[in-house]
Amino acid sequence: MARPIAVFLGPSLPWREAACILDAVYLPPAEQGSIPAVLGYYRPRALVLIDGAFGRVPAVRHKEILWALDAGVPVYGAASMGALRAAELAGFGMLGHGLVYRWYRATPFADDDAIAVTMGPADLGAPALSEALINMRLSLRRAERQGVIARQTRQRLAGLAADTPFAERSYERLVDDARRAGAGEAAEDLDRLGAWLAGHAVDQKRADTLSLLRALAADPARIERDTARLTKRPSFAMTAAWADDLTDAGFDVAEIVARRAEGEHSSSGASE
Repeated sequence: MARPIAVFLGPSLPWREAACILDAVYLPPAEQGSIPAVLGYYRPRALVLIDGAFGRVPAVRHKEILWALDAGVPVYGAASMGALRAAELAGFGMLGHGLVYRWYRATPFADDDAIAVTMGPADLGAPALSEALINMRLSLRRAERQGVIARQTRQRLAGLAADTPFAERSYERLVDDARRAGAGEAAEDLDRLGAWLAGHAVDQKRADTLSLLRALAADPARIERDTARLTKRPSFAMTAAWADDLTDAGFDVAEIVARRAEGEHSSSGASE
């Protein structure tokens, strides 16, 4: 049986839509320990990190991504937590994709919470319950370019959105907060914006997710090429901090290291 692609996906795109694009195992947003668990259970030929959990659980660790890369498994990131981790680990072989990833790579000290949203239950697909700041910023820029709002209004709204806790961000709240803040000269801008957003708001996280899944589906040999490139990256170093992360995530460190060594020995003489 062919080894699958494993995709960590939640609020950025519904699973049912993703499955129509790329044949893969779809999993809830990644958290600490998710990657070692998936490597051990599915033995995937590639990982795609889109969404990740945080706050109520520890976020997916950088070291577990390096663990996957060292095992010869390409890790792609886009849209949300995947874009953030890919920007942080690009120098170590993680492969980023999309506008959100490029923005994180190009923007020193970019806010982590620009991609953060609250999520519904994982068994319901972890739907987004708030709006991502990166989407709001891009929507406001589009509205300015199309003459819906003035630049001054866009700048004020972008500031209000950034000052709002990520769990409470929504376009409805943004417009309401702007009205309460005053600036009567912008009232017409706000009226136009409220109507315009219903059909023209940007969802860059969704767009980047779709783009990556389509790119992988359109080029079946890409994963093999990216796997071959991993031989040129720095080797993985076992550390006490990584062992602590594994323990915190509920793993038996000795068992998982032994299983990893067994997998490497088996794969050294195998052909696919």
